[in-house]
Amino acid sequence: MLEMFQQPFMLQSLIACLLLAGILSYFGVHVVTRGIVFIDLALAQISSVGVAFALMSGNDPRLFAVLFTLVGAFGISLIQTNDKRVPQEAIIGIIYAVSSALSILMMAKVPHGDSDVVEILFGNILAVTESQIIQMVVVFGAVGLLHLIFHKQFKCQSMIQGEDSDGKGPSLMNRWNILFYLSLALVISSAVGSSGVLQVFAYLIVPAVCALLLFQRFGLVLFMAFIIASLGSLTGLYSSYAYDLPTGAAIVACLGLIFMGCFGIKTLVFSKKQAQIRR
Repeated sequence: MLEMFQQPFMLQSLIACLLLAGILSYFGVHVVTRGIVFIDLALAQISSVGVAFALMSGNDPRLFAVLFTLVGAFGISLIQTNDKRVPQEAIIGIIYAVSSALSILMMAKVPHGDSDVVEILFGNILAVTESQIIQMVVVFGAVGLLHLIFHKQFKCQSMIQGEDSDGKGPSLMNRWNILFYLSLALVISSAVGSSGVLQVFAYLIVPAVCALLLFQRFGLVLFMAFIIASLGSLTGLYSSYAYDLPTGAAIVACLGLIFMGCFGIKTLVFSKKQAQIRR
C-alpha cells in the first residue's frame, strides 16, 4: 500500500483526504446531533447558484461561491419553527430544491455553464494541487482553532439544539448558532471544490453516525469519527489505485462498508443486552 504514495499526486491526495477527514468528521458529529444531515447538500447547491450567477455576470466563480454559501448559511442559522410538525430539516430540504432549480435556470443562460460548474463544484481528489492543500490548511486551521477555543459553547449548542441553558429561548445561543453555520459554510465551500459534493457529504455524515452508534462520550465520538474517516480514506485510495476505480466513489463505498460493520456490531450488542434482560 505504501508504494502508491511514492507518487506525488497520490501523496497530495492522501494529505487532502486526511485534512477533509479531520474537519468534516468533527462537524459531522455536530450536524448529526443537531438533526440537520442535509445541510451539506443545501449549502453546496447554494454555492452552485453563486457560481452560476458569477458566470452570468462575468465575475470570479469561486469568490461568489463562497459569498453565496456564507449568506445562505447565515439565513439557515436564523430558521426557527415553533411547530414541531415542521422540523428544520424540512426547511433545509426546500432550500436545497429551490437552489437546485435556480442554478439550473441560470446555467441554461450561460454558454458551457454545466461544464464550468462541474469543474468547480465536483472536483477530483486525485487532481488536488499544492495551492488547494495550502488553502485547506489555512481555512480548516482557522475554523478548527475557533472551535477549539469555544468548544464548550458549540458543544452545548449542539446538545440542546438551539435552546439556552436557562430555558429562555434561542436568543442567547443564536449567536453561536450563526457562528457555527458560517464556519461550516467556509469549510464546505473550500472542501467541495477539491473533492466534490458526494465525498464531502460522506465525510460529514458516515463517520459521525458510525461513532455515535458505538460510543457515548462526546470527546471519544469525535476521535473515533476521525479514525473512521481516515480509515475510509486509506482503504478507498488503495482500492482506487489497485483496481483503477473512481477515487471519490471508492472512498464513499469504503465508508459505507465501515458503516455496515458498525451497524452490525451495534445490532449484535443490542441483541445480547436484550437477551440478558429477558433472562
